[in-house]
Amino acid sequence: MIVTLTANPSLDRTVALPGPLERGEVQRAVSVRQESGGKGVNVSRALVTSGLETLAVLPGAETDPVLAGLREEGVPFASLAIHEPLRTNVALTEPGGVTTKINEPGPVLAEDAQEALISLLLERSRGASWVVLAGSLPPGVPADFYATVTRRLRNADAGAGVPMIAVDSSGAPLAAAVAGDATEAASGKPDLLKPNAEELAELAAAAGFSSASTAEELEADPYAAAAAAAAVVRSGVGAVLATLGSKGAVLVTADGAWLATHPPVTAVSTVGAGDSSLAGYLLAASQGAAPADCLRQAVAHGAAAASLPGSTVPAVHQTTPDAVTITALRKD
Repeated sequence: MIVTLTANPSLDRTVALPGPLERGEVQRAVSVRQESGGKGVNVSRALVTSGLETLAVLPGAETDPVLAGLREEGVPFASLAIHEPLRTNVALTEPGGVTTKINEPGPVLAEDAQEALISLLLERSRGASWVVLAGSLPPGVPADFYATVTRRLRNADAGAGVPMIAVDSSGAPLAAAVAGDATEAASGKPDLLKPNAEELAELAAAAGFSSASTAEELEADPYAAAAAAAAVVRSGVGAVLATLGSKGAVLVTADGAWLATHPPVTAVSTVGAGDSSLAGYLLAASQGAAPADCLRQAVAHGAAAASLPGSTVPAVHQTTPDAVTITALRKD
């Protein structure tokens, strides 16, 4: 089973525009979609769609629309009751897939609620193969929350082994997840990290990578992306799955580096495409696939998600892994 933790879930509203966004003008929407969201929630939604056992752990009142949406989709979840409503995020999509997102901060999660959420995760992740810690953190939660949760998971006596841990976040929470001494027992560093190109550039710089590169440069040069990801792996992270937008994705482990590309698709909405990529990777990993084939399914899932409206997640039968090209890369 794969357990996901979404500390700052959301109700995602996607508004499709008939043309480019015109600031300061009145525009009529073509359509509006609404789904329960947040990175971890999206991963669980994608796994359920493909028939894999999963559990989404998140805060939220029983009557909150986010939890109601999960019930409607048949996504198993365990929630920590809170009194404040969860946030609503809005995405404006233009023809061609250009997306503008407006994300609310979310309700404050006090220290006692943070501890209760961690305890709930520890309880419900016993026997899990993977735990995914994903998304932004709500107000009141320290930046090192994911690193703390990782250490707690590795120190817990789960009775069925320690799960692999994946982290998909950004900014300070992502930086904190890879900080510190990797040689320490029960390190707070994840087994898998899923940054985009911008996040990879920041992580590589923090890891002491000497070749400074922008997100655009990393997307244009997979060898540079692999070298940057390798620097992060050398810092103690198990593997880096770096999504490079329409350029595909790079996977780097201690044993190798690979690039995966997919033929161009007609982009409808990029919302949740990265989350679907992570779900595709975990789906393949759960079936015992080799790293390159996990990367193959990750890119197939991401491409399929970009071709669907709103934050719709694809089922595995909607993906085309056979269309993905895998290329072995040098890491330096």
